[in-house]
Amino acid sequence: MIDAALEAGGGKEKRLRRLPSRVVVYLLLAGGLFAGQGWQQVWSRMTSGLSIPVARPSSSSLVAAMRRVGPKPLRELFTFLAGPASLSTSQVLRCAGRMVVAIDGTQLPVADTAANWAAYPKPRGGPNGEAGYPMVRVVAIVQAGTRHLIEAVFGADTTGELAYAARLMPALRPGMLLLGGRNFATYAFFTGVAGSGAQFLIRAKAGAGAMKLPVAHCLDDGSYLSTAAGIPVRVIEAVVTITTAADTRTGRYRLITTVLDHRQVPAQQLVELYHHRWEIETAYCELKSTLLGGRVLRGRYPGAVAQELWALLSAYQLLRTAITDAALTRPDVEVGRLSFTTALHTARDQIIHTTEIITATTVDLVGRGGAGQSAARPPDPHQGPGDQTRDLQIPGQDPRGRPAHLPRDPDHHDRVCPVFGVTRVVDVQGRPAESRPSKVISNALSAAFQRWVQRARPLPVGSRAITAR
Repeated sequence: MIDAALEAGGGKEKRLRRLPSRVVVYLLLAGGLFAGQGWQQVWSRMTSGLSIPVARPSSSSLVAAMRRVGPKPLRELFTFLAGPASLSTSQVLRCAGRMVVAIDGTQLPVADTAANWAAYPKPRGGPNGEAGYPMVRVVAIVQAGTRHLIEAVFGADTTGELAYAARLMPALRPGMLLLGGRNFATYAFFTGVAGSGAQFLIRAKAGAGAMKLPVAHCLDDGSYLSTAAGIPVRVIEAVVTITTAADTRTGRYRLITTVLDHRQVPAQQLVELYHHRWEIETAYCELKSTLLGGRVLRGRYPGAVAQELWALLSAYQLLRTAITDAALTRPDVEVGRLSFTTALHTARDQIIHTTEIITATTVDLVGRGGAGQSAARPPDPHQGPGDQTRDLQIPGQDPRGRPAHLPRDPDHHDRVCPVFGVTRVVDVQGRPAESRPSKVISNALSAAFQRWVQRARPLPVGSRAITAR
């Protein structure tokens, strides 16, 4: 696969070198897993398991090799890796047979150099001064449930999300249902998604500044049919009530969708489904906080930034692929319950401790490193207790790996603020369309909070809980 990416991206060397292009790509991928290390330190970790001694190149040699390869082969590699997960039907989130995906954008800081500043200008400063780093804007489509990357684009932060989203339209297909936030509630975006054959469920502004969507026909579930930019749509109005120990707050949601059949997918089901849009925020958190650790990208010129970012996205997708491969052995486990942090630590351990990686045997996408993610892997007798690689977290196990000398704090739950909410679909007059509460699945702000809710205050049958962001 890497050789094919190098061939397609024009990064294959024309003569035999001490740093072949394939090895440079391996180094860039490993750099995404060891974001806190310099390139020489990443090289040392990548080669520590080899049975033969390998000289460590100088920093200038590594940088020159990366310049020779360029960013295009890494873009081609991500293209090969991107796409939905291959899982059983019961493990994939679908809505009436449609694969659910989400779109959103985020920002990443890059090294503060003159070259980067020219390509990625700093955001406009506020009253406290200018921004610290130049920023690159990333916009992606993510599969809900598995958080696999379907496609991604990036560029200067001076260009808005909608402009980048237009470049993602070719990644949409018939049979997809796209979830999006209020920023994507525009007539041009609706037209682009509808033209791809996919359907959408977008939150729109309510109240002042809301889209003018005349009522064409009221439906039994409280939603109504209308048109937006000539596209037939269905509008759902919902009231969200959030209750905390301090007070109770009520907000109004307006969702616009091209799923018109209210009998096939009732409005209440779409309101509950919309919460999965936050899974792309979780994916960005995994990318920025777990992989990068909040650090700035290393690249000191635009080509290096693009190269490193494509490698980072590829490394993220490889970890996600390893997680879904492990989930194939446990069809009773939701993919979203498997720990991304544990998968990252496992991949790091496998890179450091893997031996005999130079072989003529053809391996699969995950390879020896991903095979180490299976839950029933026997321990390595040659490793000490502190060197054992980690397994993916399975529900029922302690996800935090609390050391024995740190007892559980029995009063920990007193420091958490429980949040309970009820969401109701209302008709155009604001009257409840149905009386039963709804469930918006929690974004898992903390495992301790979830356990506290279940243990300390079980909700009545039929009621649902949400957490406030």
